[in-house]
Amino acid sequence: MVTSKKYQNKKIAIYGMGLTGCSVAKTLKKLGAKIFCWDDNSEVRKKIKNLNFPLNKFWLSQNFIDNIVISPGIDIDRCKIRKYLRKNLDKIITDLDLFFDLNKDCLIISITGTNGKSTTCKIIEKILKTAKYNVKTVGNIGNPILSLNKTKKKYVFILEVSSYQLQYSKLFCSKHAAILNISPDHLDRHRNIKNYIEVKSRIFFAQNHSGYSYINLANKYSKSIMNIFKYKKLKSKLVQIDKSSYKSLIKKINNKYFKSKGYIENMVFAYSIAKNLKIKDRIIIKGLNEFRGLHHRQEIVFSKKKLLCINDSKATSFDACLQSLLNYDQIYWIVGGLPKYQDNFDLKNVKKKIVKAYIIGKNVPFFKKQIKKNIPFSVSNNMQNAINNIHKDLKFNKNLKKTILLSPAAASFDQFNNFESRGNYFKNLVMKKFKSKSHV
Repeated sequence: MVTSKKYQNKKIAIYGMGLTGCSVAKTLKKLGAKIFCWDDNSEVRKKIKNLNFPLNKFWLSQNFIDNIVISPGIDIDRCKIRKYLRKNLDKIITDLDLFFDLNKDCLIISITGTNGKSTTCKIIEKILKTAKYNVKTVGNIGNPILSLNKTKKKYVFILEVSSYQLQYSKLFCSKHAAILNISPDHLDRHRNIKNYIEVKSRIFFAQNHSGYSYINLANKYSKSIMNIFKYKKLKSKLVQIDKSSYKSLIKKINNKYFKSKGYIENMVFAYSIAKNLKIKDRIIIKGLNEFRGLHHRQEIVFSKKKLLCINDSKATSFDACLQSLLNYDQIYWIVGGLPKYQDNFDLKNVKKKIVKAYIIGKNVPFFKKQIKKNIPFSVSNNMQNAINNIHKDLKFNKNLKKTILLSPAAASFDQFNNFESRGNYFKNLVMKKFKSKSHV
């Protein structure tokens, strides 16, 4: 990481001290800044003391603050110090801004969108590693972007970027920026789809004349970004992604992960970015054929002649879940959890694929309302009951492969710590129930 004297002796407040906030504090201390840390959660504040970060109610202090770094989860319109933050909007920056400021000489590829960000980042990473690039993938995909210990000037950074980060960023700029798709999501934070689209589009407008912006105009919400271009000039080169133009490439790929619509779209974005990096087709295809999918994203847990079990725990909205429902047949569908704000299920194109739905979680009425007029369902309440009920309902009398699909179309926090623990629990239940069953 490039050192910068810009932050030396600067007074910088950090609001929100989760993983991101702590990584910011650690970085700024190394840069010689004077930091003022706060989190509204008393338990988090105890941890801050143990890490030797100075706790300070900076909004009450007479000290002049140069910058305020807010964590992505902070909504300045709903937090406890909203009046102070609104008054000092021009001072607010994010970890994205700090990262960019310290790595301006590196090639940065940033990926945003509603679905498929992590998968696309990993596909790009695989291609670039195959092409012998020094590459790091960071951001929403795992570790905070400022948690890297050592970096080199020749690194290529692939960043998974959320709308929460983009909302308050002011300095961040990337050479290659992609908006994969947009569907209604995080509307409890952004209020409406128009605001959500505007925030996503900032990843393009932050670029300069040497940049490339990638967008799929087949997506109706992404297409509406074109309207923003009418009154806000785009400096970068716009690259329109249309997967129908890549049929010859798709024929050359021999990889089970690139059979579904969602994975194909992710692959096409990755291919387009790789071509603009002057990577040869034979290297790209080699990387694509060697790619292995991510856990909890249409992950094959169990496969025998008559039964396929898929862990798609990362599908936390119906739009994300739809990709799986379209991709399989004879589906026994485990669904439920904390639904996304204003989410709506349109099952008309997939209801013939679904044998039955099994509702889990604490929001049963919502899912019953979305499902009951379209497909058979039962209320299982929890994952173990769902697996037991499916086991009873499975009928192998037809020569058709059945699919047990965990694709919840909801967040996990009502019954699990995160989507990973939900997916791992499903995998354990499946292996215990079906691994030794001879009829599957």
